[in-house]
Amino acid sequence: MEAVREQVIVKVMNRATLDPTIFSRLRARRPVDGPSHARDAATEIADTEGDPFCHPETGTPADTFGRIRGTRLMTGANAALADAHHAVIVFDAHDPLEFDAELVTDILATGRAWAERARTDDPASVNYLLIWNCLWRAGGSIIHGHAQALLGSGMHYERVERLRRDAASYAEHHGGDLVEELIAVHRSLGLAIEMDDGVTLLANLTPRKERELVLVGSAGMEETDPRFAHAVGRTLVAYRDRVGVQSFNLALWRPPLAHAEDWVQIPPIVHLVDRGDPLSRPSDIGAMELYGTPIVGTDPYELIDALR
Repeated sequence: MEAVREQVIVKVMNRATLDPTIFSRLRARRPVDGPSHARDAATEIADTEGDPFCHPETGTPADTFGRIRGTRLMTGANAALADAHHAVIVFDAHDPLEFDAELVTDILATGRAWAERARTDDPASVNYLLIWNCLWRAGGSIIHGHAQALLGSGMHYERVERLRRDAASYAEHHGGDLVEELIAVHRSLGLAIEMDDGVTLLANLTPRKERELVLVGSAGMEETDPRFAHAVGRTLVAYRDRVGVQSFNLALWRPPLAHAEDWVQIPPIVHLVDRGDPLSRPSDIGAMELYGTPIVGTDPYELIDALR
């Protein structure tokens, strides 16, 4: 009763980008109707052995230019395109949680190699996006470990283009570098970890959902730079092993592959967000997340302390 009588609600708004978050600890403790799950994620994953991605050369189509092979993965064409070019990056291991820092580096390198190869046949397609939806809770329709790479033309993907516009507006009105000042704000509040040279990890002060991390490189740095790629790999392993995250969404934001002057302030950025217990019954996204302001039940200070 006391937890209900005395509640602390914290609202944070980034006035430069209009990214808002409402923090409410009690939301994470609300009761769930219906039966609890009886199985564990490992059993669910093992039961899907033998899916099409276990044999990617016959279970997935190839792009017109063939496949790009990494050390422990290979690409296939996505049968349900979301842009002019859309690949699945299929891991050798079936279990999507069976990854290490080297595999994450392999994903970044292979995705970029695929994008560069696709662009040779379609030079106008320069907008590159890499995403990883780990397990069904995060939107993965096939359990077998895989990421996705997209490449298109015209305006960049909405959230990336919005960042460019926000950065340009901030520079015009305040004379500062928006990304650098966001890092400075998080650093001053104790929500930043300095990773490899030129790479900073932030426990986002305005997360989209639970335990959102943001890895920021330096302007002009490529996502395949060993400093950035290794930092992403180390962070993802710690996210799984120290924080206990099993289902997550990852997205790589970067300027177009042939970018103009107005993209010079945008470095490679990786967003990483926890989607909760893979076997949990309720959805973690409702009307507030879709049409209001995201509500988060976890504390970014606890997250950054777990990763130090």
